[in-house]
Formats: sequence, C-alpha cells, structure tokens
Amino acid sequence: MTKKDLLKDTIKHIDIKKLDVKKLVDSYRGMSFSSRDLARAADIYNMMLGDKKASVWLTIAGSTSAAGCMQVYVDMVKNRMVDVIVATGATIVDMDFFEALGFKHYKGTPYIDDGLLRSLYIDRIYDTFIDEEQLQACDHAVGEIADNLEPRPYSSREFIREMGRYLTKHAKKKDSLVQAAFENDVPIFVPAFSDSSAGFGLVYHQVQNPGTHVTIDSVKDFRELTEIKMASKDTGLLIVGGGVPKNFAADTVVCAEVLGHEVPPHKYSVQI
Repeated sequence: MTKKDLLKDTIKHIDIKKLDVKKLVDSYRGMSFSSRDLARAADIYNMMLGDKKASVWLTIAGSTSAAGCMQVYVDMVKNRMVDVIVATGATIVDMDFFEALGFKHYKGTPYIDDGLLRSLYIDRIYDTFIDEEQLQACDHAVGEIADNLEPRPYSSREFIREMGRYLTKHAKKKDSLVQAAFENDVPIFVPAFSDSSAGFGLVYHQVQNPGTHVTIDSVKDFRELTEIKMASKDTGLLIVGGGVPKNFAADTVVCAEVLGHEVPPHKYSVQI
C-alpha cells in the first residue's frame, strides 16, 4: 500500500447555507434526551445573537474542523454570528491554516497499522489522514511569518492576525477561518499556541535566530481576553468540545475580579 493509495479521498466541508434545518431542530422540542437539549441550545444561541449588548464567544476544541465543519465557522464569522474565537492550536493552525495553504485532510480509517502510516509519513486523527510532509510545510510557513515580524513577545491573537494577513497574499484556499477573522476583525486566541504545528515553526524560527526572535506570551493572551470581558456588558459562550479554550474563556470572570473589576458572569452558555 502506497501513500498515494491512502491519500486520495478528501474530506468535504459541509456548507450549512445549503441546508435549512430549522424545522428539524424545532421538531426536537417534543422529543427527549439530546434532541430536546439541542433545541434548547439553539434557543440559547439565538438569545445571544439577539442580545445587542452581548458579545458572543466561540470556543473550539477537538477535531471538528478536520472532520468537515471548517466552513461552518467561517460562515459564522462572515455573518457576524461570533465576536471572539478561542480555540486549540490544532484547530487554527494544523487544520484551518493548513488547508488555506492548499493542503487537504483525507478520509482514512482507525483500523490500520500506525507503523505503516509512520513509514509513509502520514498522520492520523482517528479516521482522518494528513500528509506529514505537508504539515511540515505548514510549520515552515509559520516560521516564515515569524521571520518577517519585529522580534518581540506577541499574544497568540497578534500572531494569528499576522497569519491572516499572510493568507491575503499567499492563500491557495480563500475561505479560511484565519483569513476571514482577519478581514472581519474577529480576534482569535489560542492559549496553547505551541501545542500545534505553529510550535514547530516557532521553534525553528528561534533556533535560526538565537539572539532576537518572536515569542508567544500566553499571559498577554489572558490579559487581552479579560479586557474584552471587562469591556463587554454581557457575554455568551458557544462551546464546541470544551478543553483549554472553554476554561480560558470562562476564567476571564475570575481574572477580572483579581484585577479589581466586578464583572457579571457569562450571561449565556451552550456546550456541544
């Protein structure tokens, strides 16, 4: 079995704009278990969107972008359905930025010898395959961005904004979350930025520039996100997956209190 045999069927991202699921979700209200929960979640999210005094924060963990939901998040940004994004590095770099560079995720299987995949330089996310050589090209693109920035500490938001700027000139796929967020002034925070393809690129950048180089300041991330919380009258969280992004967003209330500011808890919250 060759690499070409395994990397041939690409993941197709769902275009939610082509579907009208309102009646389906409405029908769930009379059902039980997760069906009724989903209908209630939709109601709460609609309340967030209808509250003009609330900022809506989308947090993303897990591999939903690689699994085919990438376009959903892009459409949310373009339609002003989200004001802030907090995500994992994998979501933003290994999946979204990666595809923006022209690379793909492929249909795979969990029932395969991982030793074989390693020998072929193929990475696996459960039943999804990625070309490791292409991921390393993504690493080097991150390093290239860092090479062209003023050497200083950056929040992940600042650095990801530069990634969006880079894509306006170099993207092979125009509809990416990173570029859409840049063009629509939606900040993206990645509290564990080095835990992704970006980490490899930044390590390479620092080794090549040992005297002066770019660093990522995660404390600055926390301060910037807390400042957004303090500036917002109310906030709503749409949480996909949980994890570090969820905790990071939730903890801004406590951080504001530590700074001597009394802020209300997040007014709305939905976790999927």
